[in-house]
Amino acid sequence: MNRKVAELINDQINKEFYSAYLYLEFANYYASVGLDGYENWYKIQAQEERDHAMLFYQYLQNNNEKVTFKAIDQPDCELTDNMAPLKKGLEHEQYVTSLINTIYAAAYEDHDFRTMQLLDWFVKEQGEEEKNATDMITKMELFGTDAKGLYMLNSEMAARVYTAPSLTL
Repeated sequence: MNRKVAELINDQINKEFYSAYLYLEFANYYASVGLDGYENWYKIQAQEERDHAMLFYQYLQNNNEKVTFKAIDQPDCELTDNMAPLKKGLEHEQYVTSLINTIYAAAYEDHDFRTMQLLDWFVKEQGEEEKNATDMITKMELFGTDAKGLYMLNSEMAARVYTAPSLTL
């Protein structure tokens, strides 16, 4: 495997674990304001991000590449209202999309088709993540200032259940 591609994937492992920390921070915020449905949604989101890190980890292991774990930064965000985590979440997903695209470009340049095949799944996943984040913002803007609307949104978020990624390495 190309050294640059391996390093980018190794860095991505760290970024995915950071994403899990960030989403746990969001869950913690929503728990503190009594929105247990949103807390549930972000706890599941954190679990997904940990799984993404482990997919990259396993991919490097399967390709006899050394995985080097780095310190995970503390989430640095000001969560002052119910909309703040949602907007920060969209911003973060757009950032992660750019990271995946960077790895893809490096793999493409090296004609690393196996890595590109792995990344195809992540490209699709990021499209879904950005859409979910955008939809959550739209719904909060439309209904979040009304107590009954917020209650219904919170109930919708509480219904989310964890589904492990279905990606064969």
